[in-house]
Parts: sequence; structure tokens; C-alpha cells
Amino acid sequence: MNTWIFLRGLTREIRHWGPFIGQFEQAMPEARVVALDLPGNGRLNQQNSPLRVQEMVTHCRTHLALRNIKPPYNVLAMSLGAMVAVAWADAYPQEVAANVLINTSMRPFSPFYQRLQPANYGTLLKLVLLDATPEAWERTILRITSNQAIDEVLPRWLALRLECPVSRVNALRQLVAAARFCAPSVKPLAATLVLACEQDQLVSVNCSKALAQHWQCGLRLHPSAGHDLPLDDGPWVAAQVLAWLTENRP
Repeated sequence: MNTWIFLRGLTREIRHWGPFIGQFEQAMPEARVVALDLPGNGRLNQQNSPLRVQEMVTHCRTHLALRNIKPPYNVLAMSLGAMVAVAWADAYPQEVAANVLINTSMRPFSPFYQRLQPANYGTLLKLVLLDATPEAWERTILRITSNQAIDEVLPRWLALRLECPVSRVNALRQLVAAARFCAPSVKPLAATLVLACEQDQLVSVNCSKALAQHWQCGLRLHPSAGHDLPLDDGPWVAAQVLAWLTENRP
């Protein structure tokens, strides 16, 4: 059985995967999915978020060792989580067999105005400065990360925020970690697939294109989904991963 580690992005937690884990397991019955929260998020919201992506890698490795879940791992991760996956594969190549990186962006391959699209600057700044309500936060995040009008998602995300709120300090610490992270110029040894969305409103699709070009790895583009690709079209993600694994199977 193949072990898949799932990592979410900035301020998101395990339960934000929603139905995607089930969709992935249905497409690949041999997969064992282990979703992890990064410190500061979800059930770990009382912990301080690390200021370095490499410290997030240490957390993941320690957590898996305590659960006696041994490598090698396949990692499916998005946004900030994808940076953790890259740092992990780079530092411990014997532990990560494959990486699937979703809608991520990394120095030195992309400029800051592509890593966070300028149309969002004012919106996000207003949320912070005006101390927006939990509903305003989640409604805004949903609007800029999803291109689907999914009415049932907002109440679920709001409930998660109220139950396990991420502090403003931890959100800023995660932003700092993401901004500081610099990907290796040479692709880690792990087989790598990049998935991205042409209509991503948060992060420019050019970031994923640049990463795939520099590393000469697989790239597959979704024509209409938003930044939260597993939310907007989980079955497509699972299908792309399955096809990629089948094509690259020894």
C-alpha cells in the first residue's frame, strides 16, 4: 500500500480537504492517505506556526514517526504545503518518492506580484486592518480561492474557523515562512507533477509554469477551477495523479 501525505496551505487544516480525500481513495484504492495539520492550524491552532518551512518539515517527520508511519512517502500538497513538500524532498530524498504540487509559487522562479496577484492586495489588507468578522474572512477566502458557487461550503468553513481559529499572529508567521522560502534550483530526486489552474485568482498560473519549466517536470492545467483545485474539481485531481503514475510506472 502506498502512503500519501496530504498537506494544505496557508491557515487551512485537514478538514478543509472536504470530500477530496474520499475521491482520491476511490480513484486509488491502494493508497493510504494521511492528512497532516501544520502547527498553528486546525487541532494544532494553539501552537506557534514556524517561521521557516524547514521547521514545518521537521514537524511532519516527527508526527509520522510518533505514529510509526514509515517512509517512503508520496506527498500531495498545495500552496504553502507544496513548499513543505519540496523542502522535505530536498533535505530527505530517501523519504519522498513522489510530489504532487498544486497551485504553488516559490522563489526564485516567480516575482512577488505573481505569487500573490495584485487584485487581492486591497481585499486582504482590508480584512486585516478592519478586523473582519469570521464570516467575512471565510466568505472572502472562499471567493478568491474557489471559482465554483458552492453554497454549502461557507457554513462548513465558518464552523471550522469558529472551532479552531487561526490567530492573526500565526497567519502572519505562515506568510513570513512562505515569503522566505527559496526552492532549490535543481529539482529534488522525487518524481514531481505540478497541477495548476489557468483561472487561479490568488496565485498566477505562471508560477506553476515557471516551476515546471525550470525543473523539467510534468505540468497539467485545469481550465476553469480556482486556487483550491481539490475543492473545485477533486475528481480531476485524482484522475491526473492516477494517469501520471500509470504513465511513469517502471
